Amino acid sequence: MYSALFAAGIDNHLWYALPLIIVVSLVYAATRHEQVVPILTHAVRVGLWIIGFMAVIFVLMLLISWWL
Repeated sequence: MYSALFAAGIDNHLWYALPLIIVVSLVYAATRHEQVVPILTHAVRVGLWIIGFMAVIFVLMLLISWWL
């Protein structure tokens, strides 16, 4: 079950989320800071927060789909 889920993810449109997460986190961090190092560290934190949020939503939707 899980191997088919991850194999389907290789050719999935979710890969478009990766550049979007990078761009959104960089732009958000650049609006808060002016130097490069604080921008990059803040962008990494924001990117990880976005990925974590997306993972939580994915798990919730997966549990709902199993329940239905």
